[in-house]
Amino acid sequence: MMSILLSIHILAGIFALLFSALAVCSEKGKRIHVLSGRTYFWSMVVIFLTAIPMSIITSNIFLSLIAIFSFYQAFAGMRFARNRKGIATILDWAAVCLMVLSGLGMLILATIYFTNDNSQYIVLLVFGFLAVFLGYSDYKSHKNKTATGKIRITKHLTNMMGGTIAVITAVLVVNVDIEPVWIWWVLPTALIVPFIVWWNWKVLK
Repeated sequence: MMSILLSIHILAGIFALLFSALAVCSEKGKRIHVLSGRTYFWSMVVIFLTAIPMSIITSNIFLSLIAIFSFYQAFAGMRFARNRKGIATILDWAAVCLMVLSGLGMLILATIYFTNDNSQYIVLLVFGFLAVFLGYSDYKSHKNKTATGKIRITKHLTNMMGGTIAVITAVLVVNVDIEPVWIWWVLPTALIVPFIVWWNWKVLK
């Protein structure tokens, strides 16, 4: 079962990376951008649906929290792309709550890892704070109905690229065997987040 799930998980990860790159490079709003974005999203769905049972089988809480964090961003990114009126549904509220809870779970797990001298607590701190920050930011957008116009576009961009960071991170962690491991967990975030900030500034300007 693990072999089957892992094979599907890896294949979906490859598709997610390819179509994310295609979506970023294609002209926004055009058919190729929309289709590549949708393919990326459904690839992220498969990644999530295979990661959760694998985390249960291996009793890996860390993996399940990261899976929720990654999937939320793809889900929210797709929702912001489609929801032009900025009115949240029950599904949007449920997703935001799950995102914030996953962030709090990471912070609690980071404390446990820290007390056990596990350097992965650094990863959990970074992703935990990001999960709470992004979840709360989306919560405010839903509450105030501000996710319209250019702000909606920046929300779409931020979440979609956040999911892409998660996939790139997974590829690096699995394939690059260089110590300390936590650097490869954090490096994609450190490199790509400034690009996201610049892109958002450009859109709003």
